[in-house]
Amino acid sequence: MDSRIRARLVFHGAVVVLLGLFAGFPHAFVLTGQIAGEERAWRMAHLEGLLNGMLTMLAGAAGGSIVLSARQQRWLFWSFAAAAYGNVVASVVGASFGVRGLALEAPPANALVNLLFWVAIAGVFAGVGLVIAGAAAAVRAERR
Repeated sequence: MDSRIRARLVFHGAVVVLLGLFAGFPHAFVLTGQIAGEERAWRMAHLEGLLNGMLTMLAGAAGGSIVLSARQQRWLFWSFAAAAYGNVVASVVGASFGVRGLALEAPPANALVNLLFWVAIAGVFAGVGLVIAGAAAAVRAERR
């Protein structure tokens, strides 16, 4: 996989981890009663950033072990970027406005969270599918 795409995955993954770390502050403030909010929602926002960021960085780190076309590599990057940013932003918006985004309905913040989660779901399935396909192609190439 192209080293620039791998570096972009690691960079954006680290940014998403940082966003998740920042989401840990309101989580702690809710836990200590310093601000009102739903503890579960802020814990989710915190963990979404950490886990999605790490998954994105992992895809970049594993990039040297997978075989993908240039087009597939671009799809891989945008899939993981959409998943990582979509999940962390949706979770922070949801926690901030007290919505869960389980359906595409009012209020507007709820609809936004719902749409962002759908984008993230599509992205993570596409990205993981491409990693699997690239790893399988690498295994096949190694056997030759």
